[in-house]
Amino acid sequence: MPFALSYTAAADRLDFSLAQSLTVIALCALTALISNMALAVFNDGARPFLLDFIRGNTRRGEMTAVSFGLSAGFVFGLGAPMALSTGVLNPWLLFLPTDILGLLAPRRWLAPILGGAWGAVVVFGLSGANNAAHDLPVDFLTAMQEMATPILFLFLLFPVIAIASQFGRVLGAVAFVVEIAIVVISMKAWPDHFPGALAMAAGVLMLLGFALARDLRNRRAAAAPAPPKPADAPGAARIPLEEKADDKPAADPMASLFGANAERLRRHLPWFALLGAVLAAMVNLHIFGGGEATSFLVPKGDYGEAAQVDFYRAFGFLPLIATTALASGAFQIVGFTFVYPLAYLAPNVAVAAVGGAVLFSVEILALSYIGRGLTMLPSIRDASDHLRNAIGKTLEIAILFGAIAAAAKMGGGLGITLVGGLYLLNEAIGRPIVRLAAGPAAVVVAGIALNVLHWLDLFTPLKG
Repeated sequence: MPFALSYTAAADRLDFSLAQSLTVIALCALTALISNMALAVFNDGARPFLLDFIRGNTRRGEMTAVSFGLSAGFVFGLGAPMALSTGVLNPWLLFLPTDILGLLAPRRWLAPILGGAWGAVVVFGLSGANNAAHDLPVDFLTAMQEMATPILFLFLLFPVIAIASQFGRVLGAVAFVVEIAIVVISMKAWPDHFPGALAMAAGVLMLLGFALARDLRNRRAAAAPAPPKPADAPGAARIPLEEKADDKPAADPMASLFGANAERLRRHLPWFALLGAVLAAMVNLHIFGGGEATSFLVPKGDYGEAAQVDFYRAFGFLPLIATTALASGAFQIVGFTFVYPLAYLAPNVAVAAVGGAVLFSVEILALSYIGRGLTMLPSIRDASDHLRNAIGKTLEIAILFGAIAAAAKMGGGLGITLVGGLYLLNEAIGRPIVRLAAGPAAVVVAGIALNVLHWLDLFTPLKG
């Protein structure tokens, strides 16, 4: 049968084995400890503030307030609804709270206790909330599974948006045609597989190819010798001999800072190796999706497709993670996110753990080289920025479409009015909930409202 997002009866149930639960709790404890040490946080927006915190210029309470303000909307508006509707955990639900708890803890020994407690709340408490929600007359969690198709099939176009943004409408249109053609061919030739995986690969390769070609052209143009000017020509440079003799490049203070921060991370390499091992082990247990799209692929057992999606997605965040890590002295909790595809595909937990430890170690050791490479290839760096922005724009639209589909599933026209109205109200009052989280949060609020209306005998749940 063609690729379809069909779930088994318990695919969206948050039921974990003891081994899975203990792994999640251990990982949350470890990430809270590493956050407390200011070695890594998950929230990319909070990382630039950590340099002042590391230097002692920002108090722990102030840093915690920054992290909470940047994270709360994602935790309750995106992380929790996605986990409840898909049955797998996600990084917004696990790691944004451990960022906050780790920074909040006044003593280092307290951080892993708080982080582990959050992990226990997730694996035990969320399961009860999930089961209770499924027993409601209006099952809004099952309705939220309607979000899967828009997210997956619109997300695959993010390279097209990036190409159009960086290289113009013509190349963007070419990329769009190429990706659509690959989707059509994939659906015909490999109907049981997600057709967007190859399309995304083609789009990302096209973007990187265009960027590399531009960088090579610019370097050749810069290397071409300029015609010499006569000594007495207007604008000719007249440099005193003493200036020529003493002409030495000034020391770059930013390069010195980057080197010191990279060295700080290397000194703590064992912690990152341990983090990579535990993270990869949890991902390999197939109870975790690294992104919005993969959260719907993992429950279906499409680990190969999930690995491809998260692999291509990583290129949009690599420059941001590298530059903020070098500038702040704090890494990303999930590294460059290549640990996700590695762990999805590893044959067992032990292999995943070893691979995760090695991968994180390599990423930390290579950080300085990656930073220098990005300065030599500005178009590649810009391409990653465009990829990241395109991912955000694409997901905003895809999640909104999915939220409207979920609203129609659970409440028909009234459901659409509630969800769409809440989304528009959020926009009108200054967007207190970020757009990525506004749609899922609106579905949850609307679902609760529909159940209240049913108990008041003002709404009859839709059949089917």
